Amino acid sequence: MKTDWNDDQWEKVKWFNPFSIMVFIIFGSIFIAIGILGYIDYIWVIAGGIISLFLASCIQVADQWEKAVLLRLGKFIGLRGPGLFFIIPIIDRVDSFIDQRVRVTDFSAEQTLTKDTVPVNVDAVVYWTVWDAEKAALEVRKYIKAVTYVAMTSLRDIIGKHELADILKNRDKIAKELQQIMDEHTNPWGISCQTVGIKDIVIPTALSDAMSKQAQAERERQARIILGTAETEIAEKFALAAEQYRDNPIALQLRGMNMLFEGLKEKGSLIIVPSSALESMNLGTIGGLAALSDQNTKTDKKEMASEN
Repeated sequence: MKTDWNDDQWEKVKWFNPFSIMVFIIFGSIFIAIGILGYIDYIWVIAGGIISLFLASCIQVADQWEKAVLLRLGKFIGLRGPGLFFIIPIIDRVDSFIDQRVRVTDFSAEQTLTKDTVPVNVDAVVYWTVWDAEKAALEVRKYIKAVTYVAMTSLRDIIGKHELADILKNRDKIAKELQQIMDEHTNPWGISCQTVGIKDIVIPTALSDAMSKQAQAERERQARIILGTAETEIAEKFALAAEQYRDNPIALQLRGMNMLFEGLKEKGSLIIVPSSALESMNLGTIGGLAALSDQNTKTDKKEMASEN
């Protein structure tokens, strides 16, 4: 049986495995059967059961992703596995089975003050693996718990060194810096922190509302700036157009004709033109001719309809 910190705390010894249990059952059954048949005394049957237990305890199996830490009279003699291996009962002892797969550990920093004294709650996750099982077994006790505490402490230190705006904008940078700090602490233990991710950053509700209002005000300011810039550009274009029309009255007259024509294209439209504009651009005659032409067209259409 194995347990770890949080998900799988401290990896303990698997005292029995299917292969050792099978050996114990086979040899135990043989001694019991011989005792029942009367070939040996029951004392030898009991002795045979003890021998079967010793034989079963000699057999150990490590999974493909595991390394077994083997001690002989309390002294480290090496790693065993993966697969089947044997030990000397009483003299040898398997202290733990170390899992060398990539692991995931969640950690957080609650009510931690930033550099600008803002309390935040930060949730993060670290992906790490044991690359040297010997160092993990000999250099630190309960290394899974140690990795968790190192991650929490490092996260708090980083939050205290950065302002809130920097933390919110540069999550990837903060995560990379945290991963480097954790590697410096865990590499001597034979552990490598491969990736660190910032899952969530929670700020106080009052501050969140204030930041939302500030962002809204900033957007309104930008909108006003854009509108003012557009008005300035339009005024500049009109000033250039006025310079052109001042020296070229014919162009101004053509522009007026074009504006009048565009207005007359819309059905049912009403155009009010100041008399001064009509006189300056000579649009009165043109407007009358346009109206007369439109009236003649309507009359022709009515005559054709009456004839049909």
